[in-house]
Amino acid sequence: MADTTVTHTGQALARPAGLQGVAADWSSDQRAFKNVSWGKAMMWIFLLSDTFVFGCFLLSYMTARMSTRVPWPNPSEVFSLHIGGSDIPLILIAIMTFVLISSSGTMAMAVNFGYRHDRRKTAILMLLTAALGATFVGMQAFEWTKLITEGVRPWGNPWGAAQFGSSFFMITGFHGTHVTFGVIFLIIVARKVWRGDYETGRRGFFTSRRGRYEHVEIMGLYWHFVDLVWVFIFAFFYLW
Repeated sequence: MADTTVTHTGQALARPAGLQGVAADWSSDQRAFKNVSWGKAMMWIFLLSDTFVFGCFLLSYMTARMSTRVPWPNPSEVFSLHIGGSDIPLILIAIMTFVLISSSGTMAMAVNFGYRHDRRKTAILMLLTAALGATFVGMQAFEWTKLITEGVRPWGNPWGAAQFGSSFFMITGFHGTHVTFGVIFLIIVARKVWRGDYETGRRGFFTSRRGRYEHVEIMGLYWHFVDLVWVFIFAFFYLW
């Protein structure tokens, strides 16, 4: 007997029996995608394309580092802070990583409360996520200022291979731009949640059908992606 699946429209779709059923499961099966909105699908496509871009950046960085004959600057020395009379390696980077990973937790809770239609908690958690993201960007600006003051340029630096500066500014700058845009859109969506736009279905920018908090989830997808990319940047650039 064939299995049936009910779509969001209430239509029952029968699953063929035998090998035809297996082929239907592994083919372009509409049953798996009819419940996915265009906004969420477009976000996944965007994140997939962005994965290729970040992947190319990190592969280029690894190629430059492994191919140069000039010693590569030591990250523990370059990214240290002078505190209390001693140099503490990677302390700022560790704090930045903790802040960004923490923001992923607050974003996940915002999505959870969005499903429950708790406007107040959803908006507060999204604003907290935006504040943590802005803190991360501020610390990254401090890091850039410190290194520029110490002589790091895209074409050279005082510690070794000239490719270090261009790789650092390109990769961290591109990621920081993503975080900055994420903070802006988090504030926009949080404001709409607070006003109740998703409860009333108020027309406008980033407003879905009434009772749907889908844009909160879409922002969560973007923010978790940005956090995941930072984990790879942290591992490849700062720990290697």
